[in-house]
Amino acid sequence: MKWMKFRIKTITDAEDIIISTLYDIGLEGAQIEDKVPLTALEKEQMFVDILPDGPEDDGIAYLSFFVEEKDELMEDGRPWLILNGEETTAEAILDNVKRELEDLRDFMDIGEGAVSVEETEDIDWINNWKQYFHKFTIGDVLVIPSWEDVEPEDAEKMILHIDPGTAFGTGMHDTTQLCIKALRQYITPKTTLLDVGTGSGILAILSLMFGAKKAVGTDLDPCAVDAVRENMEANGIAADDFTMMIGNIITEKDIQDKVGYGRYDIVVANILAEVLVDLTPVIVHQLKKGGIYITSGIIDDKEETVVSAVKAAGLEILEINYQGEWVSVTARKNS
Repeated sequence: MKWMKFRIKTITDAEDIIISTLYDIGLEGAQIEDKVPLTALEKEQMFVDILPDGPEDDGIAYLSFFVEEKDELMEDGRPWLILNGEETTAEAILDNVKRELEDLRDFMDIGEGAVSVEETEDIDWINNWKQYFHKFTIGDVLVIPSWEDVEPEDAEKMILHIDPGTAFGTGMHDTTQLCIKALRQYITPKTTLLDVGTGSGILAILSLMFGAKKAVGTDLDPCAVDAVRENMEANGIAADDFTMMIGNIITEKDIQDKVGYGRYDIVVANILAEVLVDLTPVIVHQLKKGGIYITSGIIDDKEETVVSAVKAAGLEILEINYQGEWVSVTARKNS
């Protein structure tokens, strides 16, 4: 499949209004290129506390829109395009885009407003990202996507089948691996586990594969429900073994009640340090006496912040482990 790319040079302040305006003429799914620094929320969603310094924001932005080409060509050899389910041409779309930009220019600054048009190479938008995710091991666990095969030399490993879901991890991040190593150490056949911020469900699913009796996961994002279900099915996890809840366990009493109190042998939370500070005094009530609290998502310079919060909640620090720039803190509830 081929696409025609319409690329607009503008300014960052005009991004949203241009995207909204062109949406009205059928152009959707803008690709944005600019040098605006990430917000704190965006960093949290990308699971990073810090990023390398990027180029200085120059206020320039490029917006790209892609329109599908038909296989059939016009008599002059140019491709027909499909927009809103109807045939059109690149020239017609370009005229519409330029007209809308000129109308916007009458009442706001849109910068240069130049538009370029080019045909892209054949792109499989759904699958081309797969080149970046390949099988890997965490100890004796092989994490493998559906499009790769288990080699004979890996046949004896525990196999975790994971296809990355929307906004959720695959187990490659150091923080996830720290949690997995800790879970392997503390899980027993009697373990009932709570996974706070479960995302794709990797930690809870692996815990069940390690022999845990029951898992409960909570997450803020409703997309986690589908991601968890798909990964459960891929790994043969029974629906009764893993219960999924959407809501904020830190602030929502009804979620705390549904999760239950004094029920969990292990609570695992792979979340940023600032969230762990707020979570810890709440989640201690979900733990059984003697229960284990495994945390990660902690960049190294936030270690003491989390350790202090864990101690303040009355938990005993059992161990602190490191991988790359990331830290995992494991503690126990003694009373």
